Amino acid sequence: MKTTVLLVDAAALGSTGAALLLGPRTLRAPARPADGAAEPADRAAEPADRAAEPTGRTAPRPEVLLAAVTALIFLNQLLCSAYLLRVHGGDAGYVARYLPPGWFAEPTGHPAVRALAAHLPQPGLFAPTVLRVQALLELPFVLFAYATVLHRLSPALLRRVLGSPALVWTTAASYTLVFSVVEWALRNPWTLQDVAIRTLAALGTAPLLLRTARRAPGAERRPGTLGLLRFAAELWAVGTLVMVVYDTALLYNLRHLSSRWPEAALALAVLAATAYDRRPATPDPTAPGPGTAALTVLLHRTLVLFLPPALAVRYGLGYAHPRLSAAAALLVALAALADRRIRAAALPLALACTTGLAAAWLALHLRHDTYPESGLLRAMVALPVAAALVLALADRPARTAPA
Repeated sequence: MKTTVLLVDAAALGSTGAALLLGPRTLRAPARPADGAAEPADRAAEPADRAAEPTGRTAPRPEVLLAAVTALIFLNQLLCSAYLLRVHGGDAGYVARYLPPGWFAEPTGHPAVRALAAHLPQPGLFAPTVLRVQALLELPFVLFAYATVLHRLSPALLRRVLGSPALVWTTAASYTLVFSVVEWALRNPWTLQDVAIRTLAALGTAPLLLRTARRAPGAERRPGTLGLLRFAAELWAVGTLVMVVYDTALLYNLRHLSSRWPEAALALAVLAATAYDRRPATPDPTAPGPGTAALTVLLHRTLVLFLPPALAVRYGLGYAHPRLSAAAALLVALAALADRRIRAAALPLALACTTGLAAAWLALHLRHDTYPESGLLRAMVALPVAAALVLALADRPARTAPA
């Protein structure tokens, strides 16, 4: 156990150091056009918002890859339920005894599962659906979810951040280390296989993520108040889907889907409603004010700098030494503030962030959650919403002042 704690601490410290080293360099790099797009100099006569449009090859959007991985996760759950019913009589005790409470609420009595189990060819071959397939799919699921958030905020930010090999490989290594440490803490007869599979998953996911990010079409976005509120809704939607998939599928609790599908359906509806092309045809006459623009910069910097240490800090807060992980998170947050555009709007931004933090605290303690990540998601959404609304009021005098 002591070794496990030390490894989580090392992951938190190492990934935080990497974020502070690599993140600012990535943010300072010019936004690259999508692979296959013409260089801006070759398209000077076109609007700036169209300069990054590809003329050749593109890769699937992160949302598409996230949907594909999610579909594979749920397919594995159906096959796992059928396997447990056919081979173990529906009893998952042989594996659940190695895990903490809250796993393996599988719908082995459902008619569809029974029908699938009855037609399962060579059922013993489906043993890897227990733990092994999850180990393969968890990393791409998490990283494609993060990529979806970045893409919804700004496609150019996605290309800049997840098109950086150093940042992507560091993040994949950090997350894989944390996942593997947790595997080792829950040692079972399949642990070594799971760790090896997670390593292979990292080696395959990082190049795919790089390719997807570099070919993502779309321009830089600097949203105003409405854009920030829309992004907060999208952040809630992606986070909600992640929580539902974890509860119902990655923890092998497919029976929970009957009570959680309404929130998943609402989240999908939000993402579908906000998926249309948001490039303005003409320059935006209501450009964001200085405070709102500074909040956008802060949001960009926070998402980039927290990318490598996010998982290690999360597990460190409840698994190893919480103060160390909290200090790492605070250090990253302070680094996110180190930008001249943020300093130029320091006073209104400080007021807005104070209001946002108060809203986040209230959202976090709104109710007791089965999973602490649910409260963290509410806080993460409440903070930018409250801050954006405060800054919309603070920026109004600047927008209405006579020229």
